[in-house]
Amino acid sequence: MDIADLFKGIPTGNICDSNNREGSMDEEIKPLHYKFEVTGYAMTVTCEPGDNLTIHKAIAEAKPGSVLVIDCKGYTGAGVFGELFATSCISHGIRGVVIDGACRDKGDLIEMNFPVFSRGVNPNGTLKETYGEINTVIECGGRIVKPGDIIVGDADGIVVIPQEKAQEILEKSQAKKSKEDELKVLLAQGKTTAELMGFEKKWNK
Repeated sequence: MDIADLFKGIPTGNICDSNNREGSMDEEIKPLHYKFEVTGYAMTVTCEPGDNLTIHKAIAEAKPGSVLVIDCKGYTGAGVFGELFATSCISHGIRGVVIDGACRDKGDLIEMNFPVFSRGVNPNGTLKETYGEINTVIECGGRIVKPGDIIVGDADGIVVIPQEKAQEILEKSQAKKSKEDELKVLLAQGKTTAELMGFEKKWNK
C-alpha cells in the first residue's frame, strides 16, 4: 500500500506527537466541515493575492492522489477555489485542497464532500491574470511545504509530513494510536490517566 494511504485513520494529534509535537499548520487553516479528512501528496501552488490563474494550470497537471497546497499569502479578500474547481479536481483524482487564503461555494463543497481546508471563506471573485509557481518549496499556514510531502488533514487541522521522515513518523504514529486505543479501554473501565501514565509520582514527591 502507498505510504500516504497508511496515514488514513491516524488522528493528526497522534502524528504531531510522533513528530516532536510539531508539524501542524496555523490553527486558522480549518476544514469547511468537521468530517472532512484528506491524505495525499502535496502539489504546491503559489498565487498572487486575488488571482487564481495558477490553480487552473495545477489542476490540469496534477497527478491522482495529489493534494493541492495553495499559498495565497494569507489573503482572504477573494475566494480562489470553488465548486467548479472541485468538480474538476474530483475527475482528476485530486484528493483535497489546502488554501492559505479563502475559498467560496462552501455549501456546495460540503455537499460534494470534497475536502477543503482554508483560512477563510469569501464570495468575492478573482482575477486570472498572473501566473505564479507550481511544485516549488512554499510556506502555507506557517509551515514549509515541499512538493511530495505527505499532507494529512482532519477536524483538528492540517499536518505536513516531510517525505524523508514519512516512514519514521508513520511507525511512531501507528504505535501511538495503538497505545491510546488500549488506554481508552482501561479508562472506560474506570482507570484514570494519572494512574495509567504514572503522573501521580509527579505530585506525590
